[in-house]
Amino acid sequence: MPLLLAAEGGLPLSFVLVYAAGFIAAVTIGSIAWYNSRRPAGWEDKERPDFIPDIDKSKDTPNS
Repeated sequence: MPLLLAAEGGLPLSFVLVYAAGFIAAVTIGSIAWYNSRRPAGWEDKERPDFIPDIDKSKDTPNS
């Protein structure tokens, strides 16, 4: 409900929707990056969730 109240308070609905979509995109991209990084202390033996795609890190390394 706060999302609708913010739109009625003077902010255009499209403005609020862009911020909401940006927040969802940031959380999604951040989650993928975090799960594909090295695990923090205590998380080394935890399994990767099924919905997180695997990223081949060998393509990103330079040949030098």
